[in-house]
Amino acid sequence: MSINFQIKGNHLEVTEALKVHVTSKLAKIEKVMDKITSINVILSIDNLDQKAEAELRISGDQHSIFAEATTEDMYKSIDKLEERLLKQVIKYNEILKKHNG
Repeated sequence: MSINFQIKGNHLEVTEALKVHVTSKLAKIEKVMDKITSINVILSIDNLDQKAEAELRISGDQHSIFAEATTEDMYKSIDKLEERLLKQVIKYNEILKKHNG
């Protein structure tokens, strides 16, 4: 099954460097979460508040996971997003293990 993967930018151009950074961070998630059907990433810049926001929604066969992170730098936001997402995926996998015995 192929994964539907999208990266969109709000008020910024999604450069090749940003795409590479996002995909390298998400490679870790794909290793620990089974049955991913789609990954949607939205990268936004708020010029007034000098903030960079990264949002991500991963959909699977039964559940979806959402995470977001905001810092003053887009790369830092993506790194922080990865940390939050990994915590959620690990917690989700632990719950599945308990239910499946």
